[in-house]
Formats: sequence, C-alpha cells, structure tokens
Amino acid sequence: MKRVASLAAVVFFSACCCAAAADNWPQLRGPKAWGIPEVEPQGLPDTWSTTENVLWKTDLPGRGWSSPVVWGNKIFLTTVVSLGETEAPKKGLYFGGERPKPSETPQQWKVYCLDLSSGKVLWEKMVHEGPPAGAIHIKNSYASETPVTDGKRLCCYFGNLGVFCFDLDGNELWSQKWAPHKTRLGWGTAASPVLYKDRVYIVNDNDEESYLVCLDAATGDQIWRVERQEKSNWATPYIWENELRTEIITPGTGKCRAYDLSGNLLYEFGGMSGITIAQPYAKDGLLYVSSGYVMDKKKPLMALRAGASGDISLGDDETSNQYVAWCQKDGAPYNPTSLIYKGLLYVLLDRGFFACYDPRTGEMIYDKQRLPDGKAFTVSPWAYDDKIFCLNEDGKTFVIKAGREFEILGTHDLGEDDMCMASPAIVGDKLLIRTSARLYCMKKGAKLASGQPAAGSGQ
Repeated sequence: MKRVASLAAVVFFSACCCAAAADNWPQLRGPKAWGIPEVEPQGLPDTWSTTENVLWKTDLPGRGWSSPVVWGNKIFLTTVVSLGETEAPKKGLYFGGERPKPSETPQQWKVYCLDLSSGKVLWEKMVHEGPPAGAIHIKNSYASETPVTDGKRLCCYFGNLGVFCFDLDGNELWSQKWAPHKTRLGWGTAASPVLYKDRVYIVNDNDEESYLVCLDAATGDQIWRVERQEKSNWATPYIWENELRTEIITPGTGKCRAYDLSGNLLYEFGGMSGITIAQPYAKDGLLYVSSGYVMDKKKPLMALRAGASGDISLGDDETSNQYVAWCQKDGAPYNPTSLIYKGLLYVLLDRGFFACYDPRTGEMIYDKQRLPDGKAFTVSPWAYDDKIFCLNEDGKTFVIKAGREFEILGTHDLGEDDMCMASPAIVGDKLLIRTSARLYCMKKGAKLASGQPAAGSGQ
C-alpha cells in the first residue's frame, strides 16, 4: 500500500508540474525561452481570424511591443500612452525610420493586468508621466521590454526609464529610476529583463555606458554591476543552467559574453553581425546563439558546448572548435529568434524566407524557402501540433508543416489595418497574440460575434 501511495504521489506531483508549466508563461518566449511550452500543448487552434477561434479581444491604449506574460489567470503587459498626437509606426520600414529627437509630447508609462478567461482589465498602474527622455525608431515603442514574473512579483523594465516591481495584485513593491542613455541612431531600447532565483538581471547596451546589472528581486537593491565594452544592442540575456555551472549569456555586436552569477567573465567570442537582437536559448545540452543584421555579410547561427573559458572565437575559415559545436556563418535571422521543435531547428528570416537545420550538427535540412508575399517578419516563430507558425507585421500567419520537407499548410489573417511585432504567449489551450491595437485570446471552437465590442475597451 505504501508503494502504491508513493507512486500516486509521484504521479500527482508530476501532473501538477505539467499543469504549472502549461498554465504559466512567465517571461519573453516562455518558461525556457524556447518559444514553445515545456510540455506539448493540446487543443490549441491551428486556424484563426479576427473572429474565428477568438475567445476574446481587448483593445489596448497607447503603443507597446512587450509580449504578454501569464501567471495563473492573470496576463501582464506594458504600454506607453501619448497625451497628444504621435506618429504611427510603419510596417516594414527600417531605413528612414530614425527619429533622432525625442518627442516633446507627454506620455504615460503603464502596466496592465488582464483576466485570462475574459480579457477584462483587472488593474492598471501608471509608473511615470512626462515627455520621453530618449528617442525611438518609428517602429519601436517606449514599452518594448517584456515583463517577467515568478508568481510572487512582476518586474517591469522600461529601458530609458527604470524598473518597477509589483505584486500580482498591482501593489508596488519597489522601483528604480535610471539615467537615460543614447542608443544607436536614436532607435531606443528593447532588451527584456530575466529573473533567476530572486535576482533580476538586465543588460543595457547603449552608445554611452553599456552594462549588465544584478538586482535583488525582493528589494530592488543593486547587488553588482559590470561595465560592458559594447555599443547599442537589443538582445535579451539568457540564464543557462548546464551540467557544469550556471551562466548569464549576453549577446553583443562586439562579442557575445558569458558571466557567472557574481558578474565575473567566463568566456567570450566575436564574429557577430553589426546588430544583435535575437535571444539565446539552450536545449539538449547545447546553447544556441544568433546574430543576423540584414546588411551584414556575417550572420552567424551557432551552437555551443558547456565549459568554455577565455576567448573561443572562431577563425575566419573555422565553423567549429572545442566549444563551438557548429556555426552556419550565413544562417541567422535579424529580428526573430530561431526555434527548435521535435528535433529540428527552424529559422525565420525577416524578409520572408524559412530554413531548417539539424540542431546537433548544424547540417542544413533545407535551404531558404520563400514565403509567398511574406513581407516583414519581426515576431519569433512558435510551434505545436506538428506545425510552425510565422506571423508577419501585416498580421498574416503562415503555417508550415514541421519536418524535413518544406510545405506551407495555409495562412491566417488578422487584417492589414493592424500591426504585429510582439511574440505570442501559449498557456493551456489558449494562444495570446498582441497587435498594435489589441490583445487577442485564441481558443479552439470559440467564435467572437461580428461587431462585438472588445473587452475592456470602454465601448
């Protein structure tokens, strides 16, 4: 009887862990930064429109490209609301989108909490009001950093403003306002914070004073800070727990660097492209890093082994060494992060191409394939039900069959009057997609009545 009881307890504990993993999306790209849940989700929709398979949609004020994060039945996201006229973002525009002078229009920096079941706004908090201290690219926002939560606290970082920490009921626990710094061509900031064992880690790579900082998540007190020999970058750091140690991975244009949890440099390597945006992640013992600025000849997509020290840069003619398992020197995307799903690595390139590699060896499974009329892609791909989903800035999702042969299964459209640049969240049987105007909750079998007001919109 004791053996049966013990077995039942193990099964119950495992079921609870699976449920927790499926029901929470605590940071950018999910629990492991994979872009997919740890446990393969079931019952998610594989088709949608503005009404089909839509459980609810909630209009959002202002502009923000932070992704939604979820804990339990609460969704958290950030936005910045202009109190006057603001130039709208332009789809597909990179060159010519610089706006070097900060807006003089007052703005309100806000944090929102929504109900996962209904989309109703549970609470909102304004953390700052005034004109922006720095400029942004026309496609960027002042709320592009995704919040992070551990179920006890919610840490919201606004790059040129500071960090604001709340409990999940909206009570402010602490805040730290920081001096703003100039970014490359006034493009603004975007690298999200990460939270690990009661510590918050933030990389702020700018054109004046780049740094990596560690804060106490309970108090906001600075534990340590290290200066970085970098200029502006937009890559979110990653905490890599491998079989040897735990590392803070910080991609940069000059070098990708790994630090220990006390801020000591472990190793570094160069060879990145002129701008670094994609977030690293680890799977099955390897760390995956990419840097693919569209105007650069160097676009490395690479996998690393644990245990490195010193400078592990590849030579010009090298594609591997003791710690670099492999490198595809022209394989990386610019904005999207790559995706590993069911033993294959998929790459979505900004200008509408798609490719597949073996994640263990770097061998090309199939070369770049064109997505018809794909246009600009900023959102990282995601996957479930043997399908890869690629959402472009026009709100069109291309569905690609997972596997060793390229096949487009279909497309779904949210309409060209909206814009998509935030990566989605997957929780249980729900898919959350943030657009420039609203947050959609997709659920299989749901149907939003045509003309129905959006939840929380005040209509």
